[in-house]
Amino acid sequence: MRHNIDTSQHGPLGKTMADAVSTCVHCGFCLSACPTYQELGRETDSPRGRIILMKEVLEGTLPIETAAPHIDACLGCLGCVPACPSEVPYGDLISPFRATLEPKRKRSFSVRFKRKLAQWTLPYPMRFRLAATTGRFAKPFARLMPAPIRTMLDLLPGHLPAASHLREVYVATKPQRGRVALLAGCAQTVLDPDINAATIEVLTRNGIEVLVPKSQGCCGALSWHVGNLSQAQSFAQRNLDAFPEDVDAIVTNAAGCGSGMHEYPLILKGTPHETRAIEFAKRVVDVSVYLQRFDQLVPFPVSTPKQTVAYHDACHLACAQGVRSQPRQLLQQVPGLTLVEIADGHLCCGSAGTYNIDQPEIARSLGRQKAERIISTQADVVAMGNIGCLTQIDNHLKRAGSSIRPRHTMQILRDAYRGAALP
Repeated sequence: MRHNIDTSQHGPLGKTMADAVSTCVHCGFCLSACPTYQELGRETDSPRGRIILMKEVLEGTLPIETAAPHIDACLGCLGCVPACPSEVPYGDLISPFRATLEPKRKRSFSVRFKRKLAQWTLPYPMRFRLAATTGRFAKPFARLMPAPIRTMLDLLPGHLPAASHLREVYVATKPQRGRVALLAGCAQTVLDPDINAATIEVLTRNGIEVLVPKSQGCCGALSWHVGNLSQAQSFAQRNLDAFPEDVDAIVTNAAGCGSGMHEYPLILKGTPHETRAIEFAKRVVDVSVYLQRFDQLVPFPVSTPKQTVAYHDACHLACAQGVRSQPRQLLQQVPGLTLVEIADGHLCCGSAGTYNIDQPEIARSLGRQKAERIISTQADVVAMGNIGCLTQIDNHLKRAGSSIRPRHTMQILRDAYRGAALP
């Protein structure tokens, strides 16, 4: 595809977007991999359709208001990327496009309020906990609230676990063979702090010292994916300064966070921090990837209860980071664990950061379909590596009356080390 994009009009991200646009050859292989195309059935809601819309907006031949509904409906799941024979870097287009054009968007007051509220609370654990606690008291009156607020209240869990405060250093409990720094995350520390506890226990049991930098903050992915470039850059710069260099790796246990940190070179493109961001991103790995480097985990007790586990591929782990085999290989080392696959596992569950707040109808439909496919596996547990997926899938499994428990991969491994029965 030839393009006539004036890259100088779109800041430091202009050339990146133009290069991504020019790679698409309209072959259509992306259509079957795109959840929103499967859901809506419109060319304009497919990856190649959105690429054409974005191209025309960047060229100045189409108003942003015309393209906006279709761009907003994109999950950003990147399911199209592994399906594309031309290797179109769709992630180098959708998020930069949103970041570049968001200041020019005209949104209603209610939508602006909803977006501001999400960006003011979710990346900050103390604020998020306060907002979620307050929201629980307002939940009985949700029907009286405006639609954007009602959507957010509906997504709140029935209860929040107690806050957990992490130490800065966790020493290895076996002969030390590694040292990592852990991103604790923001929403995850409120919704399910046990994921971090499980991650740390699995790492230390395997001879890995874990540092949890005190000055770290949100990874910035939530801000970046909704077009709030300045906030994303602020979070990225903070983490560049917070994480030490004398570690084997910076490990993440949330797919969206890991993907977001890999995008720091793009988020900080054209800034004085770009070179540091490139080196930083090279050191970021999912915890399953880091553990799999050791080939075999420290053995589990032979008394581990039998269980059938379905594995759910989080989009920003499988599609954005190419991490598919490592979590499965770790789980298969657990005695008595039978791993099963989920039909159409490549399709997004509908969480996608704040997508289930911004596009609740599509998100609900995708969540319901994912729950149905999980239920059909007849598994005891569904494993995954992302807090957003876990929250979304848990919600829809409960709505369907299923007893299948969603668990993070690290929680399953931790419980197996303890020889614990299913929680």
